[in-house]
Amino acid sequence: MMSEPKTGAREGAMGFLTDTTLCIGCKACEVACKQWNQLPADNFGYTGNSYDNTGDLAAETWRHVSFVEQLADDSGARPTSLKAFQSNWLMMSDVCKHCVNAGCLEACPTGAIVRTEFDTVIIQQDICNGCGYCVPACPFGVPALSPIDHKAHKCTLCYDRLRGGMEPACAKACPTDSIQFGLVEDLMERASDRVENLRQRRVDGAYIYGDRETGGTHGIDGLNAFFILTAPSETYNLPAEPELPQDKTFPSYASTILAAAAFAIGAALSLRGK
Repeated sequence: MMSEPKTGAREGAMGFLTDTTLCIGCKACEVACKQWNQLPADNFGYTGNSYDNTGDLAAETWRHVSFVEQLADDSGARPTSLKAFQSNWLMMSDVCKHCVNAGCLEACPTGAIVRTEFDTVIIQQDICNGCGYCVPACPFGVPALSPIDHKAHKCTLCYDRLRGGMEPACAKACPTDSIQFGLVEDLMERASDRVENLRQRRVDGAYIYGDRETGGTHGIDGLNAFFILTAPSETYNLPAEPELPQDKTFPSYASTILAAAAFAIGAALSLRGK
């Protein structure tokens, strides 16, 4: 009996595998993304967030390298004093997940957000009206409204480069192959092999974030840009069990039916009273 695929990715879907165990925090991906997509520079300054000077994904930052410092004693628990402790850095290059079922696409009222022939999700700037509906519809908080043109922006997975037969700028620039590009089906198989190898090397906490079981849950059906993590997803500012916000709302047609039924019952009762 064949097991169910780990992701619902469509045939031919292209995406990213970001292996955090290979990330050195060089930010080459951030720079390459900004250069190729002609994104404005960030207002660099002291943020109080360690080396993480970009802070988060934004309308002008489509790749974001986060730095997470972990402090623990020999038992792995967080130290209660400033005596001997171990310091460990976790680094991850975050990006739009290009979800198999994308909440932003479903929420867009103008058709500005579409799925490309590579199964990636892009925002057409000439159609976007800046309504912002896509912003709360994304369980990962990726799309953002730009203070410059007041439209929604996010990673396009370098759609223009893909059409020209080139890989995305961030993957091209990554010196350690932490960011890998290709067919989602192939990348998922590669990620499974990598996780198994890491566990054999006693990295017991290694796992894939972005399949149907973890990260691509509750109707999302998997991520076309997924990750190999070694700590709980919340550590990397990723929800443990993301779900589409619109699935939490009461269907509009159902509310309309209930309202019509209530009106009919009210009308019938008022006629009986006469």
